[in-house]
Amino acid sequence: YGVFGPRAARVLTVRDPAARGKDLTLVTTDLASTAAALVSRYAGRWSIEVAVFDGKQFVGAGQARNRTRAAVERTVPFAVICTSLIPLWYSQFGDRTADVADHRRAAPWYTTKKDPSFEDMLAALRRAVIAARFNPLRAEAPTAAEILQVQHAWASAAA
Repeated sequence: YGVFGPRAARVLTVRDPAARGKDLTLVTTDLASTAAALVSRYAGRWSIEVAVFDGKQFVGAGQARNRTRAAVERTVPFAVICTSLIPLWYSQFGDRTADVADHRRAAPWYTTKKDPSFEDMLAALRRAVIAARFNPLRAEAPTAAEILQVQHAWASAAA
């Protein structure tokens, strides 16, 4: 008797025959599905788990300290909406090539990066919002020089 109570559980281990990666062990109470279906279901959930992690880690849903029912019911859905809107904004206004190149320049040992991460997209959005605050009369995206000017101002203020 444990976490699942009196329910029967099934343990499925998927091994990498080349031993390049780690074995994957899945535990489920679904006794009827095939092994292939269970692995497929796990793979399908992975992107959902990453999105939940991003919402908690980077958008702030994990730091909420709500107590009232209405606040609790609003905070996580709002964070999920924000987590969804950031890649949509980035697809329209972000600079994938420049952001990946910047990341490779900052971390030259990381040569396999081909696409920006959620955190990269969020950083680009934050830079754009901050630069827009300094020049609210212009609707277009800030230039690299404007973003650099803001970053230098931060560095000067910190010193």
